[in-house]
Amino acid sequence: MTRQPEPARLSFRRGAKGAGVTRLERLVMHPTHKDAMLAALKKRLGCGGALKDGSFEFQGDHRDQLEKFLRADGYKVKRVGG
Repeated sequence: MTRQPEPARLSFRRGAKGAGVTRLERLVMHPTHKDAMLAALKKRLGCGGALKDGSFEFQGDHRDQLEKFLRADGYKVKRVGG
């Protein structure tokens, strides 16, 4: 794991309809590792997700589970927004 210069940002945004999207931004790692991490997190959370502009997006509200998982892996996490 590379050193995080600043905490990764974890946020949730609900659109006009639907369950909303959990975003994980500013996670410092090589793009190929992001693809592998995305697949592992989608399987662990049991939801759909994608990488958009280097940020992870997951369908639904998964802030608690993501924060717990990332902190256990040694990442600093900061919640942004509600």
